[in-house]
Amino acid sequence: MNEVYEFLKSCGVYYLATVEGDQPRVRPFGTVDVFEDRLYIQMGKVKNVSKQIELNPKVELCAFKEGRWLRLSGELVRDERVEAKKHMLDAFPSLRGMYDENDDNTEVLYFRNAKAVFASFTEPPRVIEF
Repeated sequence: MNEVYEFLKSCGVYYLATVEGDQPRVRPFGTVDVFEDRLYIQMGKVKNVSKQIELNPKVELCAFKEGRWLRLSGELVRDERVEAKKHMLDAFPSLRGMYDENDDNTEVLYFRNAKAVFASFTEPPRVIEF
């Protein structure tokens, strides 16, 4: 899992895919954190992406850097604890203008049943599950 975290962190931007009915939705994200041995992302509850995950927690993200890419699939689980939100926001202080661990909008979610596939055109795919 730490290798997945380090890769996502080094990319800066990854693309998160959800579904809305039968329509895929993809958008850029940049937040990633490890808290209590779980891989987390962050978003606002008022956003459509949050509502899509509430209806179907299965997601996939993709990131690319220097000829290598990562596809990470799994289920996102909400963590309502202030400690988890604070840890994320402390890692991304620039978000504090929009989010606060004590507001009703900030949410952090961790991956469950995650499968990460690292791939490139020059190496066979490598799978990490956590």
